[in-house]
Amino acid sequence: MEDLFDFTGKVAVITGGSRGLGRQMALAYAARGADLVIASRKLENCEAVIGEVEAMGQQGLALSVDATQWAAMDHLSEAAYAHFGKVDILVNNAGKSPAIASHEITERQFDGVVDLNFKGPFRLAANIGRRMADGEGGVIINISSIAAVKPVPGVVPYSGAKAALNAMTVSLAHEFGPKVRVNAIQAGPFLTNISKAWPEEMRRSAPNALGRPGNPEEVVTTALYLASDASRFVSGAIVACDGGTN
Repeated sequence: MEDLFDFTGKVAVITGGSRGLGRQMALAYAARGADLVIASRKLENCEAVIGEVEAMGQQGLALSVDATQWAAMDHLSEAAYAHFGKVDILVNNAGKSPAIASHEITERQFDGVVDLNFKGPFRLAANIGRRMADGEGGVIINISSIAAVKPVPGVVPYSGAKAALNAMTVSLAHEFGPKVRVNAIQAGPFLTNISKAWPEEMRRSAPNALGRPGNPEEVVTTALYLASDASRFVSGAIVACDGGTN
């Protein structure tokens, strides 16, 4: 079974890969032989993760990218292929949302949330997925949220964008299959940087079967599974990694 998680010779692209869940996934892939493209807004943070990747003996490329921008997603795709010649794994991980009452959110804030959580991932998956389908195939993993199916007050645009991401996952699985598998990880609450703003009670407990938020490293096994041959008959799936929220 260990061979199923051997990523030697693979190239993985991860947006929002400089911290939180993205960083954990990047280091897990690198530890198993993958080369990495790490993209986020702050180049120095991407470079720090690439330093960790290179310390494992793998190659890396750090890119400063605004994942809300259509043209930036085109640039990311082109840069990854120019540097490595291929992409085997794409993880659309970049995403966040401010908690704002629906009647107070501005059009700019609304567009920013939808662009980051849906438009950007769509454009990048469309570009790289087409190249994968025309080439040797590959895997796309979209990082969704339990908010897509259990919406809560104050994050309506985020919930809608993540629901759209789930629908996109299924659509692209059919559009780019059979050579490309497309799945989503529907994440619950995780103790990433954003959780520092949570009330202490939210950091200690959660309304799920395990009674707590997840630690960032606890996304790794799901990410390894969906990126590897262990899940070769899994596509168009929305896989919950949420401590049993449903």
